[in-house]
Amino acid sequence: MKYVLRRLGFYLIAAWVSLTLNFFIPRLMPGDPASAVFARFKGMLNPEALTAMREAFGFTNEPLYAQYLTYLKHLFRGDLGISVVRFPTPVTDVIGESLKWTLLLAGTAVVFAFALGTLLGIVAAWRRGGWLDSVAPPALIFLGAFPYFWLAMLLLYVFGFLLGWFPLRSAHADGLTPGFTSEFMASVGTHLVLPGLTIVAASLGGWMLSMRNTMIGVLAEDYISMAQAKGLSQRRIMLHYAARNALLPSVTGFGMALGFVLSGSLLTEIVFSYPGQGYLLLQAVQNQDYPLMQGLFLAITFAVLVANWFVDIAYVWLDPRTRSR
Repeated sequence: MKYVLRRLGFYLIAAWVSLTLNFFIPRLMPGDPASAVFARFKGMLNPEALTAMREAFGFTNEPLYAQYLTYLKHLFRGDLGISVVRFPTPVTDVIGESLKWTLLLAGTAVVFAFALGTLLGIVAAWRRGGWLDSVAPPALIFLGAFPYFWLAMLLLYVFGFLLGWFPLRSAHADGLTPGFTSEFMASVGTHLVLPGLTIVAASLGGWMLSMRNTMIGVLAEDYISMAQAKGLSQRRIMLHYAARNALLPSVTGFGMALGFVLSGSLLTEIVFSYPGQGYLLLQAVQNQDYPLMQGLFLAITFAVLVANWFVDIAYVWLDPRTRSR
């Protein structure tokens, strides 16, 4: 428990640092976001609009500490400002709209790739030298060596354009009203297949090889030989003794991958025009939407910190030695 609380304190400090950096970085830039936005509409806005935009972005003539306190107050209220691209929609609403698609696509794909890759790695190491151990790792690593966008375009061209089995873009068919209807859910599912398959294909080999190599090292430990000498079942030794200890390094990588889910799979979402966080971040950068960029950076940072804290909790359960720290 002390270990988990210490780690929580560390993550709270890291969260405060990220909040502070998110406040100061735009103010260290030459000019300010309001001036950049105002320049795009030169001749179309009155000079008074520049003052109003500066106040909306938090760039006032108040002392810096006062601006910082105002910034924190707005954050704790859930106020991240107004999006420039989708004015006058609040940033929280814009992020919330794309968040569900990112969690559906990247979240599902990462969890599936981790679970399947870990299971394949366990079986390949346990049956070392078998056909799975000989064929699957090099084939999956070869497949994962290709860039995300190349796999995405290949799948899109073959299964979307040539064969016409799956749609080419977006998260669902145009004209459908979002809801828990069979037509809408089926459309979402068919639009999810190709981008999800891209992420799984690119990352599956890494999860499998990592688990296989760690598992092989664990199988050489004395406590595995002791468990076998006691006559325990092979399944119990494989899962409860070998796999549980070999899983620890993979859990760390899974926590990082899960945290970065919120950033979306940028290149995959661009290729498929999938309306997730990565695609939204690209739009924010292209349109100099500073409030939206800041909101997305905070969301990604907090997601990574929360995911890593849950990994620490999982460590306590998987490795009892951490409970005494």
